[in-house]
Amino acid sequence: MKHSKHTKLVKPITGAYGFNEIAILGTTCEKINEIAHAIISQLGKNLNIAYIDADHSQENAEISHTKLQDKINQLQINTRNRSSVLQKTTLNSENLVLLNGNHFQSRKQIICIDSKKESSLQKRKEQITDVLAIIIFEPEAEPYPWLKNHLDEISVDKIPVFGFSENEALGVNIKNSLQKPPLKALILKGGKSQRMGEDKSRLAYHGVPQEEYLKNIFLEMGIEAFVSESQSTNTENTIIDTFTGLGPYGGILSAFREDPNSAWLVIACDLPLIGLKEIQHLVNHRNIYKSATACYNPETDFPDPLFTIWEPRAYSILLHYLSQGYSCPRKVLINEDIELVQLENPGILRNCNTPEERAEVMKLITNTSKQRLFRDFFR
Repeated sequence: MKHSKHTKLVKPITGAYGFNEIAILGTTCEKINEIAHAIISQLGKNLNIAYIDADHSQENAEISHTKLQDKINQLQINTRNRSSVLQKTTLNSENLVLLNGNHFQSRKQIICIDSKKESSLQKRKEQITDVLAIIIFEPEAEPYPWLKNHLDEISVDKIPVFGFSENEALGVNIKNSLQKPPLKALILKGGKSQRMGEDKSRLAYHGVPQEEYLKNIFLEMGIEAFVSESQSTNTENTIIDTFTGLGPYGGILSAFREDPNSAWLVIACDLPLIGLKEIQHLVNHRNIYKSATACYNPETDFPDPLFTIWEPRAYSILLHYLSQGYSCPRKVLINEDIELVQLENPGILRNCNTPEERAEVMKLITNTSKQRLFRDFFR
């Protein structure tokens, strides 16, 4: 067996700048800038978008990041010699990164058919790998023969073509192309259960152990579910806590360490009033453009971190908070850009940590079941 110095980790599937990055190339820098800002104007109300260009006033081009904050204000960050890792960290909150393809490469591209710059584009042929759209400058123009040959004519025919001023249609195409991370579920077992006096994941509020109850719900929904464990149990679909001593925070980080490319719907075993209806409600309101989608808990006046969908970009955010000495997932939700969901009955966020609380919750569940049977009988 070959010796390895370092632990093999699953890496996020990103480009040099982020999860969704698109380079615009094939025309002048001025026209690329115009196209980029037209896209920002079209999509910037709902998405965080960064535009990366070179500072053409400098002899040695310096990267400038331009982020549209609203219709008036822009933020420019000038950087030099920034590592690729820090580059992605800086742009982690962006839903989309646009690049001037005359200076920077990207995973996806928008190709401009501008006859005056054909030779310049051909020199960058190897940068053309995954074309999202083609922009035609002249009405009768077509993709260059060498471009068709490079991409394969069949695939070129499938690439949408837009006129230079078709900003709305281009914006819709770009938004539809943004990747939606797959969703997985993480069931938190509830630590040592010292106050309860027994394993909270094995308590049967609904006729089966709570862990199994939640697994069955996710199975019905078609969501792959995993159980957060503090140590190996040789059970399928478990994630061992590799960030020890951090409680739920460590469990969430361990899930992202296992799969940083999926979003994680986190639910604790000590929330027995949450059922299929409430989980489906959370999924239906998921906002993939935010770092998380969480439910508002009026009892605490804060979002509830243990019934939350954490998007892949949250991994970097959670690690950053940890590096600053914070290990409270609620603090992350309070301070970051999230989608806050209102529940029809926020009382379902009531947790159950002691035998007394368990007895009260069992009464609620029993009474609710009786009421449901009564309604169904007279329906």
